[in-house]
Amino acid sequence: MAKEFIFPDVGEGIHEGVLVKWLVKEGDKIEEHQNIAEIETDKAVVEIPSPYAGFVLKLNFKQGDTVKVGQVLMAVGDKGEKYAATSDKRQATGSKEEKVPQTPQKEEKFMSVIGEAPVSNTVIPPSQEHLAASRQLQAAGSNVQATPAVRILAKQLNVDLSRVRGTGAGGRITEDDVRKATSEKRTTAPAIRHKYDMYGHLERIPVKGMRKAVADKMVESFYTAPPVTVMDEADVTELSKVREKAKAAAQKKGIHLTYLPYIVKALIAAIKEYPNVNSSLDMEFQEIIVKLYYNIGIAIDTGEGLVVPVVKGAGMKSLEDIAKEIAVFAEKAKVHKVDLADLRGGTFTITNYGSIGTVFGTPILNYPEGAILGLGKMQDKAVVREGKIVARKMLPLSLTFDHRIVDGAYAARFLNALIKYLENPGQLLKAIEKK
Repeated sequence: MAKEFIFPDVGEGIHEGVLVKWLVKEGDKIEEHQNIAEIETDKAVVEIPSPYAGFVLKLNFKQGDTVKVGQVLMAVGDKGEKYAATSDKRQATGSKEEKVPQTPQKEEKFMSVIGEAPVSNTVIPPSQEHLAASRQLQAAGSNVQATPAVRILAKQLNVDLSRVRGTGAGGRITEDDVRKATSEKRTTAPAIRHKYDMYGHLERIPVKGMRKAVADKMVESFYTAPPVTVMDEADVTELSKVREKAKAAAQKKGIHLTYLPYIVKALIAAIKEYPNVNSSLDMEFQEIIVKLYYNIGIAIDTGEGLVVPVVKGAGMKSLEDIAKEIAVFAEKAKVHKVDLADLRGGTFTITNYGSIGTVFGTPILNYPEGAILGLGKMQDKAVVREGKIVARKMLPLSLTFDHRIVDGAYAARFLNALIKYLENPGQLLKAIEKK
């Protein structure tokens, strides 16, 4: 008898994926646990193993299709067996009353930009305007169970929350419920999608897979945590000399030692002085959760979007170990093979837009992390030292932080501490030795 392979939840908080390619074809004989497809989900490509052995009777999706958790991915049975679908391949299994089990409300959200710890979904919006909008929505539907952020999203998408069935704990309406209601509206009344306007032809690029994960993450971050950015420069002339000496020794071991491991170590040393930047905010219990460990996310550009694999326990690792780990992440990211576990658990993120020539930027928070450090293009500049104009190697720094967690003065002092370690490599190396 034919068995239907239901697309499983391959990672926490994941509801759908894009079929990159099939590794089998209809008629193939497969073994149990054999990888049968590559699915791009939550900013990584994962290989999906079959839970059954037998012959592939039917592949229900084609390359580029979006597959939702609970949909029938393929059917497996005996050789020559006729397969009759027991449910629509495009629908999750079960009736309208028997929905696919939802991930609990206290789930990890899409990453980073990804690498994050579980956090309550009860959040506050970042401005008085958003608070006012939330109160108006609350008054209009006091019997509706939804957080302020969900109500604001519903208002933006023109969704009537009183008509939405909540799938969260106790019937609470989630952001996914609101977006689903929006997609259902579009299904019943499809808009005309022209390939041109009055000025010329258009190209339409589907927002799905990695790009959709990034988009969802950025919206969540922007409408939850009020971001503020402070900027400065660090004189890394002396650090560049230290790094050049260590670089030669590392090359003999096959390790490419960049500035990034030094910056990671300087960052950790500064965090120890100002620990609140290494934290997240729990709105349910009204607590700032300060992380007493250092899992540093490194944003990597894949060409299709950013992924943020996490160097876990960075405070206990050597410069060379960090360099090797980042190099491995970079190689995996190029082919979308970063393991989902590597994208989780971050406490602080570094993004290096200077590698493509940008000097300053305002990086967006990798929510729910409390801060992110942006690195600009390192360059030789004419600066004044002891009354003389000299050439120094300067590194632009941009620190974006959640203003609910820390104030501007605290963030500025943290940035000053980071600069202190970058400008004094001797002091930095002592801090590294202490771990």
